[in-house]
Amino acid sequence: MKYFPFYLFICLIFLVPDINAQTFTISYPSNHYSETLDGRLILLISDKNDNELRFQLSDKATTCQGFGMDVTDWKKGTVITFDKSSFGYPIEDFSAVPDGEYFVQVLFHKYEIFNRADGHTVKLPMDRGEGQQWNRAPGNVYSTATKFKIDSKSSQNISISLDEIIPPIKEPEDTKYIKHIKVKSELLSKFWGRDMYLGAHVLIPEGFEENPDVKYPLAIFHGHFPKDFGGFRADPPDMNMKPEYSERFSVDGYNIMVEQEAHDFYKTWTGPDFPRVLAIEIQHPTPYYDDSYAVNSEAQGPYGDAITYELLPYIEKQFRGIGEGWSRFVYGGSTGGWEALAVQVKYPTEYGMCFAACPDPIDFRAYCLVNIYEDENAYYQEGTFRKTLVAGHRDYLGNVDATLKDMNYRELVLGSKGRSGQQWDIWEATYSPINEEGYPQRIWDRKSGVIDKNVAAYWKENYDLAYIMNRDWDKHGKDWENKIHLYCGDMDNYYLNNAVYLAEEILEETNAPYYNGVVDYGDRAEHCWNGDHENGNHISRLRYNQMFIQKYVEKVELIAPEGADLKSWRY
Repeated sequence: MKYFPFYLFICLIFLVPDINAQTFTISYPSNHYSETLDGRLILLISDKNDNELRFQLSDKATTCQGFGMDVTDWKKGTVITFDKSSFGYPIEDFSAVPDGEYFVQVLFHKYEIFNRADGHTVKLPMDRGEGQQWNRAPGNVYSTATKFKIDSKSSQNISISLDEIIPPIKEPEDTKYIKHIKVKSELLSKFWGRDMYLGAHVLIPEGFEENPDVKYPLAIFHGHFPKDFGGFRADPPDMNMKPEYSERFSVDGYNIMVEQEAHDFYKTWTGPDFPRVLAIEIQHPTPYYDDSYAVNSEAQGPYGDAITYELLPYIEKQFRGIGEGWSRFVYGGSTGGWEALAVQVKYPTEYGMCFAACPDPIDFRAYCLVNIYEDENAYYQEGTFRKTLVAGHRDYLGNVDATLKDMNYRELVLGSKGRSGQQWDIWEATYSPINEEGYPQRIWDRKSGVIDKNVAAYWKENYDLAYIMNRDWDKHGKDWENKIHLYCGDMDNYYLNNAVYLAEEILEETNAPYYNGVVDYGDRAEHCWNGDHENGNHISRLRYNQMFIQKYVEKVELIAPEGADLKSWRY
C-alpha cells in the first residue's frame, strides 16, 4: 500500500478544549496485533531526522521532544483518545510547543499481564531479547518519521500510521571458547506466575578440553544486558574498517581500538601466562530494566537467590567450576559495580571477592547529589528566597549538562508506575517496597521531587550498602575481610564518587577485623574509571576481565580455606 498521510485503521485522537485545534490521529495495520493491547504510546517531535526520533530522546540539551500516555485494553478496531495534556519532556505542556515544521514519530511499547505470587496483577513490558530497550524491543510498532507542520491555530488533523514493526533478535551462536546457556528459574517463575529464565555467556579457558580433571574458579562480570560475551575477538581488526569518532571519549578511530582490544584479550586469554578461570556475563533482564541488580526485591522477586543458588551452581556443574564461595569472584562497573559489592555484602560467604568500579550509589546519604534521609526535595536545594536545581550530569571539569529533574522527567514520559525501563525507575524497582497496586513505591514524587521518608527508611535498612556494612560488621566482618575493592573517578559524571567517600570512611573506621581491601580514586576521571592509572577510560573500560581476574589471583590465598586447590587451574 502506498502511504497516504490521512488514512487510519485504528484512531488515536488528541482531545482538546477547542474543537478547531489541531489534532493527531494515529493508527496501525491490524495484522500487527490481534489481541487486546496494553502499553505506552510515545509521541516524539524533532526539528531534525538525521537519526530516528526514537533514538533522539535523551538527557542532553539536544534531545527531541517527547509525550507519553498509558494505553489500557486497546481493542482491535476501537478508537482511543490521547489527551494533549499528557506529560511531556523537556516541554511539559503540548500547548507550549512552538508552531513550526517538525518531524514526528510515534512508537507503541507493548506491556504484558503478570499474575504474581504475591497476589498482585501488574502490566509490564516483558524483555524480548533486547535487554529492555523501549526503542529496540522486538514486536513494538512505530511510524516512519514524517515532517508535519504544527500550528496551534489550525484545525487540521495529522494522521500517522504505525507501519513499522521491530523484528526479532537472533540468538548468538556458540564458538570454541564462548558457550551460551539459558536456564529456567523455579524461584523467579513462581514469583512472576510464568516461566522466567536466566542466561549466561560462558568464556571457556584455554586447555579446557585437554584438562578434563581440572576445576576452575568462576569470574562473574556483572553489568548491563550483554548480547554476547563482549570484548573477545579471535580475528584482528578489519583494516578496511572506516575509523569512527567517539564523541563520548573525544577519540578518533575508536571502533578500531575496540576491536584491537578485543583481539588482544583473545591473545592474552589463550596465551601461556594467563590464569585459567571460567568467565561469565549474565543475562537477567526483568520487566523493569535490562538487569535485575542481582538482589532480591519486592517488586522484581528473588533475583539474588536465583542467580546465586540456581544459575551459578548450574554453570559450575556444566563447566567444571570449583563451586565454593571462595572460588567465585565478582566485578563490574556502574550498575555492575553496585551489583558486585551488593552480592558480596548480602551473600558474604557465597562470594570470595568483589571489585566494584564506579558503583551506583552505595551510600544513600549521597544518592548522587541527594541525601534521601535529610533532604526534603530531590530536585531543588531550597532556601527562603530561591530554589536551585540539583545537578544530574557533569563532565570532568564540572560543566553541568542535565539536572536531576530533567532526567526524572524524561523517564516519566517513557513510563508511569516505574515502567520507563530507565535508571531512576530501576533503582526504585530494586530498593522500594511495593504499593497497593503492586508497583514500586516512589522514593520521591516524580513531578514535585518531594522525598518520602518512609520509603527512604526502607531503603536504608535493606539496600544502603555502606550502612549495612557498618550495621553488620560485627556479624559479617570476618566474611568481608580481604574481599572489598572500590574504584571511582573523582569527577564521576553522576557524582557517584561522593557515596564512595562515605563508604570509605565506614570501612576505615570499622572494628576488627580491618577490611583490608582497596578504595582508589582516579584524578579528574569520569564515569567507568576502574582503577587503571595508566590509561584513559576509553581503554581501561575494555580491560575489566584482564584487570580483575589478575587481581583476584594475586590475593586469592588470603581468602581461600586451608587445603583449597590453588594450583591445578594455573597451568
